[in-house]
Amino acid sequence: MQRPPALPRLIIFSTLFGIAFGPLLIGCGGSDAPEKTTPPPAAPAPAPAPETSAPPAFPGAITAADLTLGPVDKAMAQKGATTYNVKCQSCHTLTDKRVVGPGWKGIIAKRSPEWIMNMIVHTDAMLSVDTAAQKMLEECLVRMPNQNLSVQEAREVLELMRSI
Repeated sequence: MQRPPALPRLIIFSTLFGIAFGPLLIGCGGSDAPEKTTPPPAAPAPAPAPETSAPPAFPGAITAADLTLGPVDKAMAQKGATTYNVKCQSCHTLTDKRVVGPGWKGIIAKRSPEWIMNMIVHTDAMLSVDTAAQKMLEECLVRMPNQNLSVQEAREVLELMRSI
């Protein structure tokens, strides 16, 4: 049996090689254009500061001057826990996990005490005029109901939040 000549196989192989790898080799060739350099990546942005918005002014709004905070009052926190169990736990947790509303762990670092008090006592006013409250409504998609808590009950709930 006679072998086919090697030349046609070499031509076929060279042609296929040129078709397959030619564009790659041409693309890797030099150029007279100046080399483009990519700037080094920017340093990571610092973590955003916690949102601690002061409550907007509206009739009856609780201000920082209305609150005197010292060490956590354990008796008030216990009363706040009772209120939480009856009126709040279906939407909020005592951890940082969101159910319907945000979890309460660490909330004191994110919101001022007067903002929290106003959100509890003056829910409808806060959702009407406060941009932070409105943003939370957009995230949670459920309007916080007005639980009709007194200022004293809200203060007890605030103590509970401060204790976790």
